Amino acid sequence: MKTKIFIAGSGGIGKAVGLILKNQTYFPADIIYGDIFQDAAISATQFVKEGTGLSEGIDYIVMPESGSDNTLDKILKDADILLDCLPGSQAPRMAALARKFQCHYTNLTEYVQETHEVEEIAKGAETAFVLQTGLAPGFINVLACQQYNEFVRDYKSEILDSMHMKVGALSKHAISPHFYAFTWSPIGVATEYLKNAIIVRNFKTIEVPALSGRQAIILDGDKYEDNFTSGGAADLPEAFSGKIKDLDYKTLRYPGHYTWVESALSTIPDTENRVKTLERIMLQNIPSVEDDEVVIYASVQGKDHTGRLRRKEASYRIYPSMVGNKKLRAIQTTTAAPMCEIARMMMEKKWKGTIKQSMIDPADFLNGSFVSSIYGKYGAQ
Repeated sequence: MKTKIFIAGSGGIGKAVGLILKNQTYFPADIIYGDIFQDAAISATQFVKEGTGLSEGIDYIVMPESGSDNTLDKILKDADILLDCLPGSQAPRMAALARKFQCHYTNLTEYVQETHEVEEIAKGAETAFVLQTGLAPGFINVLACQQYNEFVRDYKSEILDSMHMKVGALSKHAISPHFYAFTWSPIGVATEYLKNAIIVRNFKTIEVPALSGRQAIILDGDKYEDNFTSGGAADLPEAFSGKIKDLDYKTLRYPGHYTWVESALSTIPDTENRVKTLERIMLQNIPSVEDDEVVIYASVQGKDHTGRLRRKEASYRIYPSMVGNKKLRAIQTTTAAPMCEIARMMMEKKWKGTIKQSMIDPADFLNGSFVSSIYGKYGAQ
């Protein structure tokens, strides 16, 4: 039988999720888009039909801006899974509807407060609520868990010095003075630049200001700068409590970008809505582009059972690719494929309640058909 999937949100990621789901046969699914804008919902539906050559099993509804209505209720009563591709502020609303209608639920948001609210909603649920299943948080956290598992297996040590996770959604070209171009949500970028980051230092979980840890790094021969941003560590600070001395997530950018952002932030009074103002400044100065790349790096480091210092690490560089008859940006595929993989795992594993990134089987996830179709088979990159 086909899995019935409701995709809330028909933007770039929602479109990619639907296209990836319908462009395969190993996980048969019917999808229905929901969006507050009818034109957007129709566009997403047509996009998937054109991208797959299919005319059936792809539909849409118009959602209310808040709460629910008879149309949405009817769809959710029959749905197996609700894939939440809406802005993070909508996560508690969507999770509450999933709980009411006993759907599996998963989202993409890096927003911390909304994630805590969803955890409360999921308590005692008979269906799964898998949180933060995109790229970062999401894929990067599962990848880091895999590095830890391999370190323990190979070096017989469970207490490590560090776990570092880094992701950059970048343009192929970076022009002065900002050395950046938007490849995903501007409000998402502004938010992660201003909300505190959760990290671990000397085995203690602490909050630090975003953009307070800039360092230079060379990955695959190319130079970048990394910096603390909010949300990307997911639940790993808690999951590895007492096992990892220093743990953090950082966002990768081309050299020069963070200096420009700090200059922009210095012009914004504390009395203003700094997130919205930073978004406005960036939109006035930074273009959006389609030709992007995603750079990913995860590492763990510590001493083996003989006392010798060791490191496990993995990196990826993902470019735009064809899915069916459509070309998707790298940020679309790297975010959508993990969500699709989680949809498959929710149906197969019959999870219940809150499922966090540290609870996902890394080997199953990384070698799953959806993830490997975009990232390649794990270990072969």
